[in-house]
Formats: sequence, C-alpha cells, structure tokens
Amino acid sequence: MNAFTGTGSLARLIVRRDRVLLPIWMLFLAVLPLSLASGTAALYKTDAERQGYIDDLGASPLLLLFYGTKPSDPNLGALIFWRSATGMVIMALIGVLFVIRHTRVEEEAGRRELLGATVVGRHAAVAAALATMTGASLIVGLLVALGMMSQDTPAAGAFAMGLAWAAAGILFGAIGAVTAQLSEGAGAARGIGIAVLGVAFGLRGAGDVTTGLSWLTWVSPLGWIYNVHAYAGDHWWVFGVIAVATAAVALLALRLSARRDVGAGLLPPRLGPASAAPSLSSPLALAWRLHRGSLYGWLVGLGVVGGLLFGGVAKTSADLLADNEELTQIMQRIGGRSGAADVFLAGTLGLGAIAVAAYGISAALRMRTEEAALRSEALLATGVSRLRWAASHLVFAFLGPTVVMLVTGLAAGLFYGATTGDVGREVPRVLAGALVQLPAIWVLAALTVAVFGLTPRRAPAIGWAALSVCVVLGQIGAALQLSQTLLDVSPFTHIPRVPGGPVAVVPLLVLTVITVALVAAGLAGFRRRSVPVT
Repeated sequence: MNAFTGTGSLARLIVRRDRVLLPIWMLFLAVLPLSLASGTAALYKTDAERQGYIDDLGASPLLLLFYGTKPSDPNLGALIFWRSATGMVIMALIGVLFVIRHTRVEEEAGRRELLGATVVGRHAAVAAALATMTGASLIVGLLVALGMMSQDTPAAGAFAMGLAWAAAGILFGAIGAVTAQLSEGAGAARGIGIAVLGVAFGLRGAGDVTTGLSWLTWVSPLGWIYNVHAYAGDHWWVFGVIAVATAAVALLALRLSARRDVGAGLLPPRLGPASAAPSLSSPLALAWRLHRGSLYGWLVGLGVVGGLLFGGVAKTSADLLADNEELTQIMQRIGGRSGAADVFLAGTLGLGAIAVAAYGISAALRMRTEEAALRSEALLATGVSRLRWAASHLVFAFLGPTVVMLVTGLAAGLFYGATTGDVGREVPRVLAGALVQLPAIWVLAALTVAVFGLTPRRAPAIGWAALSVCVVLGQIGAALQLSQTLLDVSPFTHIPRVPGGPVAVVPLLVLTVITVALVAAGLAGFRRRSVPVT
C-alpha cells in the first residue's frame, strides 16, 4: 500500500457528502460574472462609454483596492474581469475552507482516524480534498468561460478568465491544506488560512493603489491571479507561475502531514485554565465562544469593508450618469440623478443581505453540528433544557445577521454621506435600506431551524438549497423571464427598494410572521424528537 492508496474513494466520499452544498456554490460563482456582463453590456455599448466607466471607477483608491489596476483595454470582457475581481477572492476563500473542512475537521471529529484504520494511505485525505477542490474549481472556471462567451466576448479571453477563477480556488485550496497541518483545531486552521488570504489581499491592494510599490502585487498570490489580465493581454505565462507555486505548496502540505500524528498539529496547543471562568456558566456563554469568531469575521468582512465599498461606489454610480444617456433616461424615470445612487445602494444591500443570510443559516446549523458531534447530548444531560440550549444558538442565528446588517448600513451611510457632504441625511436612509432586508434573512434562518427540529439530517441540504434558489431567482430570474409567481418564492422579492422607494409594511410583517411560525415549529419538533440524531 502506497501513501496515496484510497484517494479516489475518499474523493468520491467528499463529493457524496457535499452533493448539495458543492453544486450550490459552484452555480452561485458561475452566475456572478454572467449576471454582471449581461447588465453591463446593456448599459455600456461602446468602448468610449466603457472607458468612461472605467476611468470614473478607477479614480477611487478604495475601488482600486478591491478591483486592482484598471484594464488597458475597454472591451466588455476586460471590464468584467476587472469588476468581478472580488469573485476570485471568494473562490480563494472557499478553497481554504473546503480543504480544511475535509482534512482538519475530519480529524477533529475522529472520522479520519477511523478511516485510517482501513486501506487508506497516509496522504490520501489531503490528496482527495485537493483533487476535489481542483475539479470543482475547473468546472466553475469552465462555466465562467462559457457564460462570458455567451456575451459575444473572445473565446481566448473567456478561457483565461475562467482559468483565473479556477486558479484562485486551487492555489488557496493548497494553502488551506498547509494550514490544516499546523493546528489541531479546525477553528485555528481556518483563522490562519483566512489571515493568509487577508495578507495576500492587502499586499495586492497596496501594490495597486500605492505609487512606487507596484512590486508588492507580485509578492501576493492574489496579485498573480489579478495580473492574468484576461481580455487585456491574456498573460498565459502567469498560469505557469501559479501552477509551480500550487505544486510546491501542495507538496509542503503532504510533507507536513507526514511529520505529525493523526489528530495533532505541528503547532503545540495552548493549554487553557484548569477550571472554566464564571462567565462560561451558561449555555449562552458557551454559544458566544462557539459563534464569536464567525461573527467577528462577518462584521469586518461585510459590515465594515463591504459597507465602505457600497458607500464609496454609490457616489461614483451617480457620477456615471453624465457619460451614459441611456442610463440617465432610466434613472430619470425612477427619480432623477439622485435615483442612481439609491438604486445602486438598494441593489448592493440586497446582494449583501443574501450573503448575510448564508451567515444566518450557518449559525442555525451550528446546532446540528453540535448534535452530530455528540456535544449537545452531554450538555442536555445537565440541568439545561432543550429550549434554553437552542435559544442560545438562535440568538446568533437571528441577532447576528441583525448586527451585521446594522454595521453595514452605518458604514455605507457614513461613507456615502461623507462623499456627498450630507451625512445627517444619508445615514438614516442607507441604514433603513440595510435593516429592511432582515425579515427575508430571518425567513431562511428560520426555515433551517424548522428543518433541524423536525428532520435534522436534512437541515444542511434544505437550508443551503433554499439560499441557492434565492440566489438564482434574484440574479437571473428576471433575465430568464420567469413568471412573477415563481419569483415570489424568494423572500427577497418582497423587500421594499430602500433607499429611494416606498416602504411597504405588510410584506415585512408577513415575512416576520412566517419566521416566528417556522421557529416555533422547529422548537416544537426539537422538544419531541430524540437527541442525538447522528
């Protein structure tokens, strides 16, 4: 038996376990550039219009931080590759988390040791996770390329763009495999991996924004991917650099894996106190310890950074009216020049709300994770009631998204208000646009809670499937000319377009009532069923 024996079987097991979640994120990422391309092509039909758009966006250092250096060619493909750069960051993040999920998380749960007792080689687990991530990333890249080709863009640029997206997932998947070897806890491994991604993003951003430090872009793995410059040069040779780096990092992960015991990490764990602090004497305190890392991440990632980006681009979107007569006419019909920023803010806050719904679903599914790992059973064997234990997690499933959207609205409102010189007017308007999204977010979290209480094994599949339906209906439903009845399935369809539009209270109340009913059904089912259901 060699070190890679069983890799194929483990890869098939990974695909089977993620047969719902894997297609969801693949479809979501593949749709993003296509949706952006179709909308942009309709509004900016000539190179001159697109060049003006690029120049206006590129005048903001904040946008250069996110999008990178401006494309040298104003064709549609180059513009979309530049504008969708954050999608490659999402691919990189998924690469890190996916590989850690199927390596370190498996060891932490004890399943890796159980499988290791069978005919499975030492490197099979890492190799299977990397192979699956590579295959999924290549499929996403192919879908991105085909989507861009459907917009009449050159095939060479389309495949360069698709391969760049795939490279982000593959390279950072290998980085995730290395971080999985360092700590014996999955949480610490994720933290290290995300920190590496953050440093890579920071170096790339500093190189693109700061004059004289452009060399920093080539220090960052993200910088290599951005410098493919699809449709504006198609630097194919960059993929050679990425391939060599990916192979080296993957080999390092395998070497590190061979140097440690199963379940252990290369970095020694920090021992905690002999007895717990009084602040950990309640289920809510324990839930805080379990949820605080993801809450902090969402607050910084979307609440602060995303809010500043939304607010910064909103002013630019209004300025673009002067260079696009068709867009000017559209905005005049819905409220004049001031309507441009309102429409942009309402749309981006809606997209942010869908992302925050993912956080709400994930927080609700923490109950399923604790139950499947047999940790909830030990806690419920004490004097803690089922409802009290569940309520400690529901606080983060519902109040967590509320706090994130609150911070997002405040950050966007403050930044946009500062650019327009009217902070007092814009902050409450933008904040209302963020908070009005909450009932739709709560419905998806409540659906997850209901399924967890009634049939817990199906909770992850149904929760993520519901989110994917909302993404598809919201992003391409109108383009596919789906019926309004079908579009109304998504709770986000019923959210008022705020700021700028009237606030309809009835839909918000109906969504809130549905939320309460679903949570009540889930808690009632949880009280009556067996625990644990593994």
